[in-house]
Amino acid sequence: MIKLLIADDEPLVQIGIQSMLNWEDYGIQVCGTAMNGAAALEMIEEYSPEIVITDIRMPIMNGLELAKTCRETYGRIPLFIILTSYEEFELVRQALSYEVVDYLIKLELDPESLKKSIQKALDRLNELKASETSRSTGRPLLQSYLDKFFLRLLHNLFDNEEQFQIQARDLNLNFENQYYAAAHCEILESSSRKMTNEKLMNLYSSTLQMVNDILKRHLACQVLSLDLKHFSIIFYFSDIGESEHKKMMEALKNAATMVHNYFNVQLMIGIGSVADSPFKISDSYQDARIAFASASPEEPFRDYNQVQPENIKNSFNITLFKNDLTKAFEEFDTGILYDTLTQMIQLFRSSSVRYLQAIDGACNILYLALSLLPSGEETLTEIFSDDPDHYRSIYRMNHSEQVADWMIRLRDGLCDTLKSKRVSYKEHMISNIQKYIQNHIEERLTLNEISAVFGLSPNYLSALFKKTCGIGFSEYITQMKVSRAKNMLLEQDMKIYEVADHLGFESAFYFSKVFKKVSGVSPREFVQQKTEES
Repeated sequence: MIKLLIADDEPLVQIGIQSMLNWEDYGIQVCGTAMNGAAALEMIEEYSPEIVITDIRMPIMNGLELAKTCRETYGRIPLFIILTSYEEFELVRQALSYEVVDYLIKLELDPESLKKSIQKALDRLNELKASETSRSTGRPLLQSYLDKFFLRLLHNLFDNEEQFQIQARDLNLNFENQYYAAAHCEILESSSRKMTNEKLMNLYSSTLQMVNDILKRHLACQVLSLDLKHFSIIFYFSDIGESEHKKMMEALKNAATMVHNYFNVQLMIGIGSVADSPFKISDSYQDARIAFASASPEEPFRDYNQVQPENIKNSFNITLFKNDLTKAFEEFDTGILYDTLTQMIQLFRSSSVRYLQAIDGACNILYLALSLLPSGEETLTEIFSDDPDHYRSIYRMNHSEQVADWMIRLRDGLCDTLKSKRVSYKEHMISNIQKYIQNHIEERLTLNEISAVFGLSPNYLSALFKKTCGIGFSEYITQMKVSRAKNMLLEQDMKIYEVADHLGFESAFYFSKVFKKVSGVSPREFVQQKTEES
């Protein structure tokens, strides 16, 4: 059972929360209640609850201090749901910087709102547990994997439909919706506020979290962070019409109003056309970026249907460089990366590319590097370390020449980083793939499926595996399956046909043939030998 702790200095609130839901239906046990933050902290140490519901104002230690202390002491679990009042905007803003799951206004608390918050906490808990499992199994970390998947979708970077289907299935993503729409968004922070990078990161992450929470209360969507200033949204619709479009716009405006009230930031949003297939989401996103180019603080919401023909020229179509960029980032190929970015730089310096196109193209390369490279944020920050605002200096460029100069720094920095870390990146990747194979050895594994899981081309993975391990990919899987089969035959006392079926072989005959090829003896002879030895 998942343990839940309730912390509030009002006994009636404690009783009300305990009786509001049938907690067993959610696999939750209320492990205790506390009247203040200090008592709650002691109970957290004793019972290790996964979820804490706490009032933001309590004696001795308030809910904000409790969340902060637990975050620093225990990490991302326990998850916090904050109870607040209307006037406590500043405290809620601080609480969001500690990645609280949700905030509930006490006067509006009812079973339905509590149920939604608890479900959100359970979903977050599952994500964190999946990420922990990923670390041990070698699978790419869930959130990183998810981000890369949607980034590929937005930029049409999948090699083929099979790769898309495999990754979607591995992430348990459902694309049975009939319609989709993408949006490109910017968080505008007041230039009069002087903030450290750490405070800016907290501001942007808290803003994004609130936008994500509010939008998902209204309709199905996926919010993807692009950098510390921009994010994208993919909306899902089972039907499309004026009512769905109106609902989407109301959700966006509601989110914009709330983040302005809480964080004093403004959202500028470009909304793309409707797509009737997941493979056309990239078209919708291209339209969204075109619409975004015509947005302004005075007109922060721009729909592609409102865009004048001349504004369409302001968007840079990065798909022209799709294959080369995908190969460069997947294979850490500095030669291809240097040549591709050099072509873009030359385009930016030509008279045929406008400033807005250049800045749009540079930003899209930035998003790809941040999301597709290992430790992308750290790498990009290091490349532009002599700038006060690091890689975000791109937003201070005022004409195409400056953008081209920024791109040269990006190109040279990325190539230097990839050259110095290429071997360690590749070894780390192969190590993760080996862990993944070992932890999924009882499944029917193929080169295509594993390459899709890790976002690599099958040919590249096959060649890299052979070069790094000195053994072919299929041969390695066969050896791992035979090794597992020996354990099953001896320690689990399974029949030969049971082992063959369990490990995904098409028949017991084929399994025996493979086993003998690897071990030199048949499964039956192997068991007899080991029995005689003992």
